[in-house]
Amino acid sequence: MTDAPQNAPVAKPGILDIAPYVGGKSRIEGVAEPMKLSSNENALGAGGKAREAYAATVGHIHMYPDGRAMKLRDAVAEHHGLEPERLIFGNGSDEVFALLNQTYLTAGDNIVSGKYGFLAYRISALANQASVKLAPEPDFRLTPEAILAEVDDRTRIVYVSSPSNPTGSYNTAEEIRRLHAALPPHILLVIDEAYAEFVAEPDWETSFPLARDSDNIIVTRTFSKIHGLGGLRIGFGYAPLKVCEAVDRIRLPFNVSVPGIEAAVAALGDAAHQKASRDLVHAWRPRLTQAIKGFGFDVFPSAGNFVLVRFPDATRNAAAANDYLNSKGIIVRPVGGYGLPDCLRITVGTEDQNRAVIDALSEFAAG
Repeated sequence: MTDAPQNAPVAKPGILDIAPYVGGKSRIEGVAEPMKLSSNENALGAGGKAREAYAATVGHIHMYPDGRAMKLRDAVAEHHGLEPERLIFGNGSDEVFALLNQTYLTAGDNIVSGKYGFLAYRISALANQASVKLAPEPDFRLTPEAILAEVDDRTRIVYVSSPSNPTGSYNTAEEIRRLHAALPPHILLVIDEAYAEFVAEPDWETSFPLARDSDNIIVTRTFSKIHGLGGLRIGFGYAPLKVCEAVDRIRLPFNVSVPGIEAAVAALGDAAHQKASRDLVHAWRPRLTQAIKGFGFDVFPSAGNFVLVRFPDATRNAAAANDYLNSKGIIVRPVGGYGLPDCLRITVGTEDQNRAVIDALSEFAAG
């Protein structure tokens, strides 16, 4: 990289060293309507109630939204049994992470996350001139002991994804409690539960109850997954009141849109759509796993709405599999950016989409 001319604006140190986030691909050259299984979106889309509520806002989009999102705040609080004043809303949960990093990190501080943790945690930490310490995940699982080994005097925030993207692994309720008990009280523990509604494992629990009586736990959720509102960018965090008050001092005043607020409120009340979305994943996640394993590829246990597949064969590798799936009009997610160049992440789709994936990988394996 060449130095910029002295008479041109220069980004502050470290910004140009950050690898930008690259989302899942959405297009294939020459394919009008590809099967997009690259971004863990809800295969059923948004529910009817959310779509109707969104459409009904057209007459109000010239007006600013309520800066406190009170209608959504009250709906989320009632739905999850939370205190409304302890909620932080963001343009997706990504913005909640960015706000926390901006509020609590200074140059020389660090965050700790898993080696395969969501990349959004790192980007805004680096933008605030903090460093990132990654705990190893040798079995694609993040343990309390691995995290605690990375914590030092400059650690300010610990991020845990449960379930985790892209691995699909999760932490048990006992592990979360053990981690929190061992952390110094001045360190924020952020538990990202974006895929919480898809978990079926009995030893997983939401951390909302643990956070209620804690001064340093934030639990985040998103409307992008179970509710199918990824395009509207709605996320929230349940945090100690002092954290909320601090974040509110830098949060932009209208960061959640009018259509987003209305659609999210309606989505919370659409139990039928939530159940259908969950049932689809619970029915097809094990079928995809069994079928793909039968072709000789590794599939790791997943508690999310996706599976992570490893292609250990030197010739039938992940890049070749991705190209073959693309040739069939199917888009999945290469995860080399997470340090997993031999893996592909595949969202659980509709029945037709899942069968198409199975047929394509069967052909690829045979070839």
